[in-house]
Amino acid sequence: MPGRGIEPANKVRDTFLKFFREKDQKMKRVCDTQKFIRAAAVCVAAAIIETHRMKSKAMSILKEFEENCATPIGKLRQVADAMTAEMHAGLAASEGEGGSKLKMLNSYVENLPTGDEHGLFYALDLGGTNFRVLRVQLGGRDGRVVKQEFTEVSIPPALMTSATSSQLIDFIGKELARFIATEGEGFFLPPGTRTELGFTFSFPVKMWW
Repeated sequence: MPGRGIEPANKVRDTFLKFFREKDQKMKRVCDTQKFIRAAAVCVAAAIIETHRMKSKAMSILKEFEENCATPIGKLRQVADAMTAEMHAGLAASEGEGGSKLKMLNSYVENLPTGDEHGLFYALDLGGTNFRVLRVQLGGRDGRVVKQEFTEVSIPPALMTSATSSQLIDFIGKELARFIATEGEGFFLPPGTRTELGFTFSFPVKMWW
């Protein structure tokens, strides 16, 4: 009979030992997790600090490079003044030759757009192998470009090599008239005005006024 009292006591002891072992293992896992989190946080912080240090170093190098390469304001003004003087000398020379290091040709443009223009305008841009005709409806400073259309025309090789200037201009005039004839809705001239055409070149041209 005395042996029967010992067995329950042993079971209780074993149960307590098992409970404390499991709890100890759980606490150990929690501690390991906390250590891992702290280590990860330290690594992230170190990476951020290193990235910031490298970025600061790179910005410092770029700043130094920018300062060493920067042209002083005084030097820029000297360059601008020299270019202005050469341009005036080129324009003042007879036929635009021999008076300047910069080749200059009179354009005879007497005024520039103000941004207040209203109405329908045409433009012709002559290049080396083709030209483009554009029409644009302007609405002034508030409306800006209301509508625009353009067409591009290839210049026949014969007109570029063996034709006279009159033949080339005649060809351009016919293509321009054909484009004007396609003018549709959305384009109109204000009362009392006439159609104006701007002419631009992609190469130097001597003009007579």
